[in-house]
Amino acid sequence: MIIKILGTGCKNCQTLEKNVKEALQLTNQSAEIVKVTNIMDIQKYGILRTPGLVIDEKVVLSGRVPKSKEITHLFK
Repeated sequence: MIIKILGTGCKNCQTLEKNVKEALQLTNQSAEIVKVTNIMDIQKYGILRTPGLVIDEKVVLSGRVPKSKEITHLFK
């Protein structure tokens, strides 16, 4: 699984990364986490607000920071 965090590095982007890592631990899964910080690359995903979360090239959410528990449901 490849998880991409879309955002310029703001506080919300950092919190999303932390929550993704916690969700991976909760589900005993491993994944490659990639931070996409270039605005042009972020725009290619069609999101209007950051942070964005992409799992295996599918945008699963944007514009908010979900809790770790919610993220675990997105892995399925």
